[in-house]
Amino acid sequence: MPRLRQVPRSEAPPEVLEMYNRLFGDRDPVTQPGTATGTPGNWWTVFALVPDIFNSAVAQFGMFSSKQRILTPYQRELALTRAGFAGASQFVFSQHCKAARAAGVPEGKIAAIPSWGSAAAFDADDRAILAYVDDLVLADGRVQDATFERLRSLLTDEAILELTFAVCTYRLHATMCRALHLEYDEVPERVVEIAAPSGAPTDVMRQISRD
Repeated sequence: MPRLRQVPRSEAPPEVLEMYNRLFGDRDPVTQPGTATGTPGNWWTVFALVPDIFNSAVAQFGMFSSKQRILTPYQRELALTRAGFAGASQFVFSQHCKAARAAGVPEGKIAAIPSWGSAAAFDADDRAILAYVDDLVLADGRVQDATFERLRSLLTDEAILELTFAVCTYRLHATMCRALHLEYDEVPERVVEIAAPSGAPTDVMRQISRD
């Protein structure tokens, strides 16, 4: 379950209820979860706790896909799929694999996004975008000059700003989903102590030290 309370249909304000209707029909998404894409849908029910935040996020989703954008859907979804993987969010990665497919990214490229650096599927333009995404997400925005210059040879300043904002926004979503256990990021902590067998030495460091 998510770590925060979910907003049931009976408590949803009008703007939230509009999205509930679009995504869940007349069901209460808390007691009858599930969206058409197979997700639990609890991103929506948790974000609805603060309608201003909910509305801001929904407005951004519409902005990213607006016809006013210079960045192409292909470029955007290639970047966001990698951002989901690099940001360790199963939810963002999984959803944007689907969006990338709809945007015309071939199956071979989608499959290769996790290991793009050694994959032959990507051309120089793809690599410029993917390298920039990695610097934004994995290097916390410390984009190297060479990486930026390759990107600038491909995209206008306006398109680079759109790309940067989109990737950083979905990095935020990836972080929030992991922290709040939303959607496919409701997973147990994997870095935990594994108990030693009964009667095993208790001082592991002394056991392996030659001193």
